[in-house]
Amino acid sequence: MFAIIETGGKQYKVQQDDVEFIEKLDAEEGEYVFDKVLALSDDTNTVWGTPYIQGASVKATVLGHGKDKKIVVFKYKAKKGYAKKQGHRQPHTKVRIEQLIFPAAE
Repeated sequence: MFAIIETGGKQYKVQQDDVEFIEKLDAEEGEYVFDKVLALSDDTNTVWGTPYIQGASVKATVLGHGKDKKIVVFKYKAKKGYAKKQGHRQPHTKVRIEQLIFPAAE
């Protein structure tokens, strides 16, 4: 079983009990529900949304917030005496996927 969710402008393929680092969420530690589900799959069939699946969701637990490793941004122009160095650490949220919820059958 897997689901494809959208959060923070990115798409993630998740499975139950996965631990994922995603774009920073405005959420406290504890329960969180992703309702933008693009696809859901179990052993027998796959459901695709247009663009989202109505009634489907993914329950997760927010484990904490942090920052990725530092990246160095270095700009340089040859023979002009221009050099600029910057660093950046992207914030992220660590979540554990608890349950994939299929929409109710109609």
